[in-house]
Amino acid sequence: MTRDEISAKLFDLIRDVFDDDGLELSDATTAEDVDDWDSTNHVRLMVAVEAEFGVRFETDEITRPQNVGEIVDMLQEKLGG
Repeated sequence: MTRDEISAKLFDLIRDVFDDDGLELSDATTAEDVDDWDSTNHVRLMVAVEAEFGVRFETDEITRPQNVGEIVDMLQEKLGG
């Protein structure tokens, strides 16, 4: 899976988790940029990412990403890309 494919799939998933089809996302998007992206919803998102992409994150990996691009990077690494 290419980085662009991962990003597109992740962006759709984020829009679904936060129930906002109009959410504008980029690699630079942070939790501060998204309404309701608090610590609880971050965990919900990461669990959804694990299910959608078929990966598992270690506890420290769940809290590591500072923006959406870092989640894409982690996924790319886990998916062997």
